Amino acid sequence: MNKSVTTKLGNKIELIDGKGKALIIGVFHGDEPQGKYLIDEYLKINNAEGLLFIPCLNPDGLQLGKRTNANGVDLNRNFPTKNWELTEKNEFFGGMSAGSEIETQFLTDTINEFKPELILTLHAPYKIVNYDGPAKEISEKISQIINYPVEESIGYPTPGSFGTYAGIEKQIPTITLELDEVCPVQDLVQPVFAIFDMLKKRGL
Repeated sequence: MNKSVTTKLGNKIELIDGKGKALIIGVFHGDEPQGKYLIDEYLKINNAEGLLFIPCLNPDGLQLGKRTNANGVDLNRNFPTKNWELTEKNEFFGGMSAGSEIETQFLTDTINEFKPELILTLHAPYKIVNYDGPAKEISEKISQIINYPVEESIGYPTPGSFGTYAGIEKQIPTITLELDEVCPVQDLVQPVFAIFDMLKKRGL
């Protein structure tokens, strides 16, 4: 059962339900479009069976070509975590309150409804496999496929982050795959598709 919601600018955020236990999410940040491209290309030649996909969580940011959503909120600082805080209004602004944004609510509702057992989010540009919660083992397998190092910490504070919300507080293995933004996105197809296929097999 696919589900969707309409954003402030009238774009659609869609969950594609392949009856799987691994949720794969693209475009948390509108200036990191690689995830949507890779998910869309994957679904052109593979069915979604065995996986859950949100190809583009932040279509308004993608449309505007900026990190935040249409309200100027960094979705990866807007989750209702114990460490969420009201911050200054810059590109990392976490919203006026935790969980205030349509996009954030859609994702938290999806997790509550579909109960994924693993979550993979596609970001750029750091070329690392970052993880939160009990995800070290699967992160190492992903690292072997894409040849990026595994890093438990991204290296700077992220209050209200999705990794804290899903990985640390909900204890769902949560991987932030930071893709290379310099190389052509087509060069990421083979390793990223192999990661998707591994997660699909893992869920069977």
